[in-house]
Amino acid sequence: MSGEGQRLQKVLARAGVGSRRTVEEWISAGRIRVNGSTARLGQRIDPASDVVELDGSRVPLGAELVHYLLNKPPGVVTSAADPEGRRTVLDIVDIPVRVWPVGRLDIDTEGALLLTNDGELTFRLTHPSYEVPKTYLADVSGALGARAVKELSRGVPLEDGMTKPAEATLIERSTGGSLVRLTITEGRNHQVKRMFDAVGHPVTRLVRIGVGPVSLGRLKPGTVRRLSMADVRALYRSCDL
Repeated sequence: MSGEGQRLQKVLARAGVGSRRTVEEWISAGRIRVNGSTARLGQRIDPASDVVELDGSRVPLGAELVHYLLNKPPGVVTSAADPEGRRTVLDIVDIPVRVWPVGRLDIDTEGALLLTNDGELTFRLTHPSYEVPKTYLADVSGALGARAVKELSRGVPLEDGMTKPAEATLIERSTGGSLVRLTITEGRNHQVKRMFDAVGHPVTRLVRIGVGPVSLGRLKPGTVRRLSMADVRALYRSCDL
């Protein structure tokens, strides 16, 4: 685009990538591409249609796009509305634009839930072909043994087929219960709970602590934080955007 649109430096600075001076340095160093071609100083773009990449990772440019991380408490429905009148995740947040939850957490499951109005990102994060990992901490009944950990890691048979290999790490174990960290790349209904049921250790509490590269950290239950540009770019990379 020549003579029309907005200057690339201004668009990227407004998007939070860096200052105009920093962006100019990156352009000069060949780190920024527009629609697959190396960017030029002074180049003008259309943020609504042009694809801009920094170091091979797409930069979200839509000024209207927002991305939040919620630490969902138990007892809240992962939905924009609930016909039974229960509290939903949108009832407990104060976000000035319309957003929706990315994927689902069971009503009694806690933890990391993305809220956004980014349709393309939502599609890729929830589509099974992109295999974006989700990480959970699970309190389970009984003393989980090494054999069960191996079974979870290799995949366990469920009524809808064998699960894909997962990353399972035993953190604590006692006769009263065990704490396990589990990372999966699928999104079947109630999958984590069904996996632990399959190895004989039902879940007593389940918290999702990460979606792809974004982790819950110290975010308190029932609160949200807006994702940084670095977080959003990392999410884009995780699903090949």
